[in-house]
Amino acid sequence: MRDLQGFERKYLRGLAHSLKPIVYVGKNGVTDTVVDAANDALEAHELIKVKFVDLKDYKRELTDDLAARANCQCAGLIGNVAILYRQQSDPEKRTIDLTEAHR
Repeated sequence: MRDLQGFERKYLRGLAHSLKPIVYVGKNGVTDTVVDAANDALEAHELIKVKFVDLKDYKRELTDDLAARANCQCAGLIGNVAILYRQQSDPEKRTIDLTEAHR
């Protein structure tokens, strides 16, 4: 997966504005259960929010770890919420078109 460019991250953050967090990271950090939940959510939605309930001082490191383990990219980290994106592997199921970010 290629790295997102700045304008693409900005576009994704705009799309994520109205979303509610789907995945929560608690005191145990990024566990296999959290990674599985993120994978399932990304498969269904492509763009998700992850809320850090605990370990807020380590949210950047935890976001990077989760993104690496879930094979996705961080579009932004706002407060205690990370925005993660992974393009749907099936072209017919894709709901986000990053070419729209160019406009």
